[in-house]
Amino acid sequence: MKAVESMLKYLEEQNLQKAKAQFEIIKSAGSDEDKYNAALELARFGYLEEAKELYEHLLKNYNDDGEIIVSIAELLVELDREDEAYQYLSMVKPDDPNYPAALLLEADLYEMQGLYEVSENKLKQAKQMLPHETVIDYALAELFLTQGRFLEASRIFKELLDAKEFTIADVDINSRMAEALSAGGAFEEALVYYENALKNKKEINVLFGYGLTSYQSGNYKKAIDAFTELREIDPEYHSLYLYLAHSFEHEERLEEALDTVVAGMKVDEFNKELYHYAGKLALKLGNEEDAENYLRQAIVLDPEFTEAGLTLNKLLLHQERYEDVLEISKMFSDGVGDDAQFHWDAALSYQNLEQYSLALNEYEVAYNEVNNNNEFLKDYGYFLLEEGRRSEATIIFKKLKENDPTNEEWISILERLEE
Repeated sequence: MKAVESMLKYLEEQNLQKAKAQFEIIKSAGSDEDKYNAALELARFGYLEEAKELYEHLLKNYNDDGEIIVSIAELLVELDREDEAYQYLSMVKPDDPNYPAALLLEADLYEMQGLYEVSENKLKQAKQMLPHETVIDYALAELFLTQGRFLEASRIFKELLDAKEFTIADVDINSRMAEALSAGGAFEEALVYYENALKNKKEINVLFGYGLTSYQSGNYKKAIDAFTELREIDPEYHSLYLYLAHSFEHEERLEEALDTVVAGMKVDEFNKELYHYAGKLALKLGNEEDAENYLRQAIVLDPEFTEAGLTLNKLLLHQERYEDVLEISKMFSDGVGDDAQFHWDAALSYQNLEQYSLALNEYEVAYNEVNNNNEFLKDYGYFLLEEGRRSEATIIFKKLKENDPTNEEWISILERLEE
């Protein structure tokens, strides 16, 4: 045991050379108990290969010991050597007391591979052997949660909580219940469990889940409180900024929403969504210059960010900056971010610049994609009328009338066209 204590002392002092020497003594001359205890401690320190080596020495003397076999398999999983882990687990016999532990580890491995049905069968087999083992219930619930089987997951979590099992494997069951309910759309019910979990411990991911679920339930004041608290605890938590800003916007606190987004940019400077949202908020606040700058930065971050391009074009059309609209439209129309709206925007711009043949071409391209959009059809129809293309205009206004049979404007225009 002295060699084990010395090895641990040297590991804590970061004296790896002397720790290695003690390890060799344990491996060659240590008792089985020394090797077992040293393996446990080495695994705890992260020396997985060395721990595995000691377990393998023990396995030579205890070749059917399920506990040792499962311990080796667990180390192999941590070392990303799953195939070897399977081989060891297959050595555990069904009558071994550690067979359920082997089944649980196998279930984890199959779940990692996406073989959920096999994983579930392994867990249910373990459950039959140990019907009152809550770790198995917890593992089943987590598997169901991974699969999107939220009702089944929440049912098991509820049973665990009713049995006063509030923590399993250092995981707060209230928080898992909350996540299952939230993922299943039961937002209001989930909030109660999030609050219970946060009473026990202020864990940042749980606090984020609480804020997000509050937001999803429409309780924006509660969301603001949660995200604000999270920001105070961990201002580097990138995901909170958009949701906090949206919550402020829903409460008509636009200045605070924009301030939050700008603060988020400092934390996550390459997040295009933050710049796009800042642009939209600046527009709402009437600051068109800032809005344009934010939107252009969003496009710089992602030249294929269609939504930002469309928002910018909308602003530029409002400002009657038709050449700029054409520049943005061409950029997106030439790339994978192509959208019929860009052709529509270009058509309107060419029309206002009195370049009618180019406008007609853009209208025709857009028509292939948005021929059921009444606003587009209206623009296109009136353009055709102004260009004297009566037969084509008739087709467009007939389509408008089909979409809106009682619209007197379309009826009147068609009557004149058909005279």
